[in-house]
Amino acid sequence: MEIAGLPAHALVVHAAVVLTPLAALLAVPYAAVARWRWALRWPLLGLAVVAGLSIVLAWFTGGSYLDANPSLEQVPAVSTHAARADVMLWVGLAFAVVAVAAALVLGGPTGLASGRGGREVRSVAVDRGLAVVLVVAALAALVLVVLTGDAGARAVWGG
Repeated sequence: MEIAGLPAHALVVHAAVVLTPLAALLAVPYAAVARWRWALRWPLLGLAVVAGLSIVLAWFTGGSYLDANPSLEQVPAVSTHAARADVMLWVGLAFAVVAVAAALVLGGPTGLASGRGGREVRSVAVDRGLAVVLVVAALAALVLVVLTGDAGARAVWGG
C-alpha cells in the first residue's frame, strides 16, 4: 500500500506514535482524579478510539509492507519491530477497550455549577478497580508504543 508514492506504513504509524501516548497520558489523571473526569471524559474517549484504530491500521500497513518486501523479514531489527508490533496491537486494543469502558462507567462530580456532567459512583470497588486497570493498561500501551517505535526507527535508520 502506498500513499503518494510513500509506503502507507511510514505515514500511518505516526498517528499511533502520537495519539497512543496522548491517550495514555490523559488516562492517568482521568483515573486518578475523580473531579476531573467530567472534563476529561470525551477527550479520553475520542483519543482512545482513534489511537486504537491507528494502531490497527499501522499493524495492517506494516504487514502489507513486509508482504511487498519479503527480504526485510531477514533483517533482525525488522523482526524485532514486527514482534513488538504484534504485542502492541493487542495491548493497544486492550487499552482502548478499557479506556472506553472507563469513560462510560467511572463516576465523579462535575466542575459545573449546574451539576451537568457529573456521575454518581455506583460501586466504589468497581470504580477503583477499573481506575487501576486503566492506569496499568495506559502504562503498558505507553511503554510498548515507545519500544515498538524505537525498534522501527532502528530498523529504518540503523543503530
